[in-house]
Amino acid sequence: MRFAIYGAGAVGSVIAARLLESGEDVALIARGAHLEAIRERGLLVRSEVFGEMHSRPLATDDPAELGPVDYVLLLVKAHSVPAIAPAVGHLLGERTTVVTFQNGFPWWYFYGQGEPWEGTRVEAVDPGGVISSTIDASRVIGGIAYCSSSRIEPGVVEHLDSARFPLGEPAQARTERIKTLAEAFSRAGLKAAIRPNIRHEIWVKLLGNVPFNPISALTRLTLGEMLTYEPTRALVRLVMEEVRAVAAAFGVKIGIGSDRRIDGAAKVEAHKTSMLQDLEAGRRPELEPIVGAVVELADEAGVPVPNMRAVYALTRGLMRNAGLLDSPS
Repeated sequence: MRFAIYGAGAVGSVIAARLLESGEDVALIARGAHLEAIRERGLLVRSEVFGEMHSRPLATDDPAELGPVDYVLLLVKAHSVPAIAPAVGHLLGERTTVVTFQNGFPWWYFYGQGEPWEGTRVEAVDPGGVISSTIDASRVIGGIAYCSSSRIEPGVVEHLDSARFPLGEPAQARTERIKTLAEAFSRAGLKAAIRPNIRHEIWVKLLGNVPFNPISALTRLTLGEMLTYEPTRALVRLVMEEVRAVAAAFGVKIGIGSDRRIDGAAKVEAHKTSMLQDLEAGRRPELEPIVGAVVELADEAGVPVPNMRAVYALTRGLMRNAGLLDSPS
């Protein structure tokens, strides 16, 4: 099978390395110094799970060079998808499947959902409908990435822990395309359980990401620090309960308690959330797809989320002051 990994950052590089080792045909779409390093020296992944892996995959910044593939794995940041969506078209053949691994609320969520929400577009993740008008949602398999990794220098990625990638069809069917993908991941040593309700898995991750990410950015606290300091721990719990209420308004009962989610995250201790890492590195954070989208959904359903709304506003102000938002709005 032919795979194109669009967004060969840390997680994309780990997936690529494993698929290549299992014999799959994999091309990377990357940019900048990381792309040049892969072209010159190959891709090096140092993994505490799989050992050291060195490969020399085809790498480009132009999808048109590759042509249609069997699976496109989208691993760019969620806010980057609108910009690259038209270019994804170069990779699409009649039967190409697009697998999304973005953080936050996915743009395809209401495809195959049924009334009354069928076809609802969330502006925070699909501004102006750019994505949904260029990538047919019928092509999509939803994925979630649990993979602790980081790019330590161009062409070199460190993988510390976990390689879980739950998958699910938006229409909740167990199709041949999802079984084929899960089997390919399994041969590569990547855990890719097929979930009958991928939307529940998305809300479980949002339950943590919506409070953890912005509060860590505001306070500069690690997960452990944030969750052992009672005032911030209490705020996290309040925001979690609001996330739970929004999910329920859209028919999803999150099947994990807030305290259990908090206690599990607290064990990570020194881990910095992705939003805090982005802030410190001067990169645009995934604020809109993670938090802004849930606030938008709350407004759509008439669910009060005062704590979430305050955290969102403060974080937007922080990011705006740091010059990390596209506009001051």
